[in-house]
Amino acid sequence: MTGTESPPEAPTPAELVGDRLLNRELSWLDFDARVLGLAGDAHVPLLERCKFLAIFSQNLDEFFQVRVAGLKDQVAAGITATTPDGRTPAQQLLEIRDRVQELIATQERVFLGEVVPALAGHGVVFSSWSELDDDDVKHLDEVFEQRIFPVLTPLAVDPSHPFPYISHLSLSLGVLVRDPVAGERRFARLKLPTNLPRFVVMPDGERFVTLEQVIAAHLDQLFPGMEVEGHFAFRVTRNADLTLEEEEADDLLAAVEMELRRRRFRRAVRLEIDGDVGDEVLAVIQRELDLDDDDVYRFVGPLDLGGLWGLHGLERPELKDPNWAPPPLPQFVADDDERLDVFAAIRTADILLHHPYDSFSATTEEFIRQAARDPRVLAIKLTLYRTSGDSPIVKALIRAAENGKQVAALVELKARGDEQRNIEWARRLEEAGVHVVYGLVGLKTHTKTCLVVRDDPEGIRRYCHIGTGNYNSTTARLYEDIGLLTCDEEIGLDLSHLFNYLTGYARDVDYTQLVVAPEVLRGRLHELIRGEAARGTAGSITAKFNSLVDADLIEALYAASQAGVQIDLVVRGMCCIRPGVPGLSDTVRVRSIVGRYLEHSRIFRFGNGGGDDIPTYLIGSADLMPRNLDRRVEALVAVTEPPLQQRLQEILDVNLADDVLAWTLGPDGRWARVGDPATGTVDTHLRLQELAVARARR
Repeated sequence: MTGTESPPEAPTPAELVGDRLLNRELSWLDFDARVLGLAGDAHVPLLERCKFLAIFSQNLDEFFQVRVAGLKDQVAAGITATTPDGRTPAQQLLEIRDRVQELIATQERVFLGEVVPALAGHGVVFSSWSELDDDDVKHLDEVFEQRIFPVLTPLAVDPSHPFPYISHLSLSLGVLVRDPVAGERRFARLKLPTNLPRFVVMPDGERFVTLEQVIAAHLDQLFPGMEVEGHFAFRVTRNADLTLEEEEADDLLAAVEMELRRRRFRRAVRLEIDGDVGDEVLAVIQRELDLDDDDVYRFVGPLDLGGLWGLHGLERPELKDPNWAPPPLPQFVADDDERLDVFAAIRTADILLHHPYDSFSATTEEFIRQAARDPRVLAIKLTLYRTSGDSPIVKALIRAAENGKQVAALVELKARGDEQRNIEWARRLEEAGVHVVYGLVGLKTHTKTCLVVRDDPEGIRRYCHIGTGNYNSTTARLYEDIGLLTCDEEIGLDLSHLFNYLTGYARDVDYTQLVVAPEVLRGRLHELIRGEAARGTAGSITAKFNSLVDADLIEALYAASQAGVQIDLVVRGMCCIRPGVPGLSDTVRVRSIVGRYLEHSRIFRFGNGGGDDIPTYLIGSADLMPRNLDRRVEALVAVTEPPLQQRLQEILDVNLADDVLAWTLGPDGRWARVGDPATGTVDTHLRLQELAVARARR
């Protein structure tokens, strides 16, 4: 095909063939396998390997409570329709179980066979009760009596005591006891307190005993006069997805609060349990929780390695990644005798921020802090999807409202996992006089935008921040994200229209610079992809995002590849496109960067998006998933200033050159490391740190 011929029409979803697409759920497990790969990488510092084991465990928890739960609901409803990759819900559950079993075996091998012995070589020891000396036992006896025993509640199971409710993701001990007088055998459950450390620290500060071992050693105090015949740890995962009925949504706040209460009693979807538990007792637990054999996962090592986050907090810098302190961004450095004026810096030129290589606190938070106290600022409008527990931004919004400014905050109550925290923030903001909006029925507000209206000497001016990440100071040190600060008039007007849409009533809003979902984003991406396809081999698409699932856009990318367009995708998580298939996706290359920072930014480059060989660069909040394109409010914005485009291109180039952290996806759907971490020359995270330091020096 030449550059002047029309690109082929993409097949409709009904025409999709199963092997054209990879399964999204299995692709998600592949991502978690890449996280687990870092835990098994001997070149990663030991406490960082513990961190990746914790992340892997927590990721798997979320996968079961949302994705597996959803599939089980479909099976229960008798749904047999296939996904675009050709699998029924039941088939997916079977394949998921096989894959999870493999991952758990790898997790246990890495933790017990590699990480635990290596840590012991550095004096950080996971001790079993049998290895403790008399002084250790005496210390743990005191810990048990003073801190653990008072909060434990044994729950018996017998004709007068029904099987207790097992709360979501709580770690429990099942205990088998015998009454020596009556000769009866009984089962009891002990819930491990969630407000106590998962691993009990010995006095030397570097030896640990699991909490369940400490409790198990003192069961005679909990069941006096009974013979303790055995014990085992177990953990239940329940369906935790938030589902709102339309009739409940007249009061969104009340509906979300009601659903959070219901969630506690949702159906169990997974049982994790000690591998040596007896079949008879296991059958009782399964029956009471209504779980099949395929829902049970037996473990050799400790359950819930998410608790390893506590170990990662040890003050052992030699066992961690070097601390990273972002250098000052030149535009945010004030003269010695003057206070930094963020608004003057933005008026000088648009500013591109790249976190964590640029400080979130000294840039984005400073922008909002100055807006809160600046007497010229008239109004602040901001979207909150997820924020930190002690949010400086929320405090700044409260201060701004107390200072008499008009402040509006759209708090997305349906942000998965943060619903309760967002409800609490919303109430605090309302009490301070902030205009709080709880989102839209049927849509999540996922866009990351802030609008500041200021009465400058030249007249009213809008200052804008549009980003790829949440306004969260905690995750901003761990997540890689992009932000744009600008006072461009058209962008400011677009943001005004967007906030009016979110807080009021509007249809068919006409944006000039923003690309907003669900109204126009899908269509605009199709238009840009077709534009590259029309150029044939002269076309190019480079994009970096979290997930690629949408079958419609994947087919459009296939059509562009068949036209000769070079397509380079950096996809952190789920990816359903099948790259490098002859005749289908020859020119598509897919890689994933997994390392110290969570790759979270969304950057799109279309080589001729602006016409006449002028590329278009877009950043924003949207991934290429049906939910982002059709069921969320998302916003992308074009970055037009050449110096900022060069920064974005630099980020993409570094990601594409990585041979340390990068994985590549093959046409068979399997991921493989690009290079050897021991001999690779480009580590994306280290290279971007070096570039940040060099910019600060210039």
